[in-house]
Amino acid sequence: MKTINDFNFDNKKALIRVDFNVPLNDNFEVTDATRIVSAKSTIIKILEDGGSCILMSHLGRPKGVQEEFSLRHIISKVEDVLGVEVKFVENCVGSKAEEAAENLKPGEILLLENLRFHDEEKQGNIAFAEALSKLGDIYVNDAFGTAHRTHASTTIVAQFFKEHKCFGHLLAQEIESINKVMSSGEKPVLAVLGGAKVSSKITIIENILDKIDHLIIGGGMTFTFIKAQGGSVGDSICEDDKMELALDIMKQAKAKNVQIHLPVDVIAANAFSNDADTQIMDVTGIPSGWQGLDAGPKSKEIFHNVVMQSKTILWNGPLGVFEMENFANGTIALGNSIAEATKNGAFSLVGGGDSVAAVKQFGFEKKVSYVSTGGGAMLESLEGKILPGIAAILE
Repeated sequence: MKTINDFNFDNKKALIRVDFNVPLNDNFEVTDATRIVSAKSTIIKILEDGGSCILMSHLGRPKGVQEEFSLRHIISKVEDVLGVEVKFVENCVGSKAEEAAENLKPGEILLLENLRFHDEEKQGNIAFAEALSKLGDIYVNDAFGTAHRTHASTTIVAQFFKEHKCFGHLLAQEIESINKVMSSGEKPVLAVLGGAKVSSKITIIENILDKIDHLIIGGGMTFTFIKAQGGSVGDSICEDDKMELALDIMKQAKAKNVQIHLPVDVIAANAFSNDADTQIMDVTGIPSGWQGLDAGPKSKEIFHNVVMQSKTILWNGPLGVFEMENFANGTIALGNSIAEATKNGAFSLVGGGDSVAAVKQFGFEKKVSYVSTGGGAMLESLEGKILPGIAAILE
């Protein structure tokens, strides 16, 4: 696996695929710079070698050229984060882009305009990828968030660089973190899967059963498993058509010696609202008119004990409706347990949109080993797929 540490960028132009698809407010100001910060160490390493950086990214989902999706809006934030002036060119291919890249001196940074202003980017167009390739000497992919896409800048462009292509620090770290969970992690290995639906996690569960020792199932998924075993789940979210599958997963887990841990009690509410009446109920005896919206106190204790005996932990999905304050305690308690286990030497990886949002919201970002930057890419990796953006560098 070649990373930027295998290259000296002295007097070289690095064409870097970054993921600067950051959220903007109504004044076009960046509201969360995490993705820019994540790319910093790669960019600085290249500049310190004596190289220059040509940054390419998409922003949003523009239909053709739309000013509100221009990367021009993020220049000042990129400069703030990197501490270096950033030049900008209003296209990513063509004579203007080529001229700007040609004139770039060692130690300088050039940001190209939004790749998705061109339909050819998402189409994985070879001619467009070749036009991009003319801008740099070495191709660096540091965009995990788009590594599952066969787009021109994430995958196709790599074929024009033969030996001169590598992973940036961020993407290399993502690959190493997932490998720790999937193959090289110290045992016992625990996966915590939460969220609303079993159907969205089936492939992940089936792929990781061979690699883990414990599986905590939380969130809305719980109730499909409970009902399948004859429990009463009231008005809780439940996929009746997936109950057979839930039983099959439990059977597979038993055969592979994987212990499944389900909640034993829940915080139930008489409406899907933060202001609803709540009661602690046995997870198998929720009456009609009530729904489970968070893990209960006994469940939190059981989960804490499982987390504390684990050496490698994957967390994907919350344990309750954490967006509502009254149903966030299960997720917060889990975060505290994982933080404590990490402090004691466990490796913890958090991935997937909702769990990453929860980790940020409740201040666990610095208390776990690694927070993944890619939602879809992370899930596909856990499903056992080789991501095209990663394969393109390894070829």
